[in-house]
Amino acid sequence: MTTSREWHLTRRPHGVPVDEDFALVEVELPAPDAVEIVVRNTFLSVDPYMRGRMSDAKSYVPPFQLDQPMDGAAVGVVEQVGVDAVDSEGTPIAVGDTVAHALGWRTRSLVPSKSARVLNTDLAPAQAYLGVLGMPGLTAYAGLLRVGEFVEGDRVFVSAAAGAVGSLVGQLARLKGASLVVGSAGGPEKSAWLLEAAGFDAAIDYKAMPIRMGLAQAAPEGIDVYFDNVGGDHLEAAIAALRPRGRAAICGMISIYNATEATPGPRNMPMIIGKRLTLRGFIVFDHADLRPQFEAEVGQWLVEGKIVWRETLVEGIDNAVNGFQDLMAGANTGKMLISL
Repeated sequence: MTTSREWHLTRRPHGVPVDEDFALVEVELPAPDAVEIVVRNTFLSVDPYMRGRMSDAKSYVPPFQLDQPMDGAAVGVVEQVGVDAVDSEGTPIAVGDTVAHALGWRTRSLVPSKSARVLNTDLAPAQAYLGVLGMPGLTAYAGLLRVGEFVEGDRVFVSAAAGAVGSLVGQLARLKGASLVVGSAGGPEKSAWLLEAAGFDAAIDYKAMPIRMGLAQAAPEGIDVYFDNVGGDHLEAAIAALRPRGRAAICGMISIYNATEATPGPRNMPMIIGKRLTLRGFIVFDHADLRPQFEAEVGQWLVEGKIVWRETLVEGIDNAVNGFQDLMAGANTGKMLISL
């Protein structure tokens, strides 16, 4: 029998998740049936949305079940394959193929073949399909271009700009002809990376100054599009800075994910009326139709060296929970990954 080690949620976190909320369990996997594959995972994704799934609250994705394996995006190498196994696009799967799938948080996964996808690792390394060419990348692409209705010449502000999503939003805006790209990040190292590598015009270290003051200095003429990963004071600052008929694409609000009490909204909400602003929440799954266009365009820019991307790696399945905790604390630059 093939064995796997997998993380289970053993209790609902109250506030910041702690080690005692999780357990690492060893299990035996059965042989795959005709339309299943066994994948030895090489990289696991940890993402902020997973915090919501640790709570027993109705949301756009079901909560994790207690004492059951958690799941999330992963890539790995196929070790066993059923006789009729084809991937989500109808491609036959063979032993040794590299695939992406959604049964992460474990060392090996028994995966229904049609929920996996064979990857082109000639275009980019496998782990890129968890970041710049994966769900975070598509989130950036759909959020900026479709939800935020970006047009050439727009002035763009991105919160959590040194993360997997935000860093690509800023670069897409620059490549699409933004007249100003401003990002917020926590600390001088992240801010310097935005300016020196990712091509942002301005970076605000929100740990060094109030975000509203920093945005007013970086964009004295205001902004047209705000891409929100943070909520809270960042959203309030953006509402103040948005110009008439500005748009905000609301992707996430990580500032309140660990809150144990209701948090107040921005204090300047009436500005939405007078400025005729559009604030629109979105879920990346609703924009799956953009994936071929996104992969073709961003993939070409990667080949041409016009887009940079970074990873923060945490080694080993034993440290997967620590990697998630570090992500929620903002310890990553770029995509946070668990390397197995």
